[in-house]
Amino acid sequence: MSKKSFEPEYMPIGILTAAIQELTPRDTRDADPDAAVEDWLEFANELGADVIQLSAALHPDESDVPPEAMLDPVANTLDLRKPFTKDRAKRVLDAVDHTGVGIADIGYFDNMLHDDPAIRASKHDFMLRVFDAAVELGVPAVCGFVGRNQKLTMDENLADFEQSFIPLLIEAKARGLEYRIEQCPMPGWTTGDNFHNNIAYAPGPWIALHRICERHGVGDQFRIHYDPSHAILMGQDTRSIFQFLKEEGYGSIVSGFHVKGQVVDSRGISSWGYGGQTMERGDWIDGKESPNAADHANAWAKQTAIAEHELPGTARHDPLAYLQNRTVDWLDHQLAARELLDLDVTNVPLIVEHEYPPARIQDRALVAPILEGSIAFTRKIDEAAACMYALQNEVLPGQGIPVQGLGRVAYRS
Repeated sequence: MSKKSFEPEYMPIGILTAAIQELTPRDTRDADPDAAVEDWLEFANELGADVIQLSAALHPDESDVPPEAMLDPVANTLDLRKPFTKDRAKRVLDAVDHTGVGIADIGYFDNMLHDDPAIRASKHDFMLRVFDAAVELGVPAVCGFVGRNQKLTMDENLADFEQSFIPLLIEAKARGLEYRIEQCPMPGWTTGDNFHNNIAYAPGPWIALHRICERHGVGDQFRIHYDPSHAILMGQDTRSIFQFLKEEGYGSIVSGFHVKGQVVDSRGISSWGYGGQTMERGDWIDGKESPNAADHANAWAKQTAIAEHELPGTARHDPLAYLQNRTVDWLDHQLAARELLDLDVTNVPLIVEHEYPPARIQDRALVAPILEGSIAFTRKIDEAAACMYALQNEVLPGQGIPVQGLGRVAYRS
């Protein structure tokens, strides 16, 4: 019998800067792009965050999607219309040193398999600028989507991925970066009928894509930035997903986390099922896609008719919903990550992503206590999970003492 000391390990807690896109007014940050990053580092420090996930996006003047067709303002906290020079990087890194808030990675969430070659080329060019900015800032990864070519079947998209996306991963490898894929299916990204508009939406596709990456020597670049809200949207639970990855030998594929929940609307499910609203949304008029770009946002009823995003801590404690996979069981989420994945826990941030619609307030004073509370909740949940894990997996076994009960079981129905 050996004595094991109690040494819980905690994850850093961060926030995606898209949480409040207008923290720095548009006219200010357009004229002085790096002011927005400085402001966000100061704000994150006030909120009690350890790190930020720095949001990048094509400027509204450059995007192929009209602003009025989007649910949220464009979150280009990192403005890359002009080269991100060493002088710009020094200014940002000085703010990092001043605030004590680090940069976990850079997030650029766009369709990298767009069916229009010119639009795809512009997105790839921007992603390469994101890569270069990540190098200048000394961050280990970028975070984004794969996307989907709407003109191709899913199997054909695998071939398109191999031809078009692998070169991006080769560029990432050359720069020593990971490309962390968020698994949102993006059901409202288009006005068409497809629910899965990001082909990397679940563990089965992750493995299929990773095998392609392995053939080209970029398997270590393809990683997953796991977000439990998307699992809930598709009827999955975190523990079962992580168990599946472990059994398939992919326990190391997750290297980042978004902390965002989903609350499934049982009435909406009764009305539409898990495919969401499929007709009479308002994005099509008289049998044609509406000419009004603002109407295109109605396509998101594929998701919003059946569920609503949760900012961690804002949804009621609901054990029955946890068991039905209709909201995130945050404590078990953090336990499962430690028990089933291959993680260097202290270097894997939990990034709070704020998309709870009623609380999407573009007012710093009003949104600050909301975000502060969510970040504190996330930290305490992780601390609780860390303590349970250390006790149950290290201290008690070291003394031959059994752990009580069964806990949540993967694949249980």
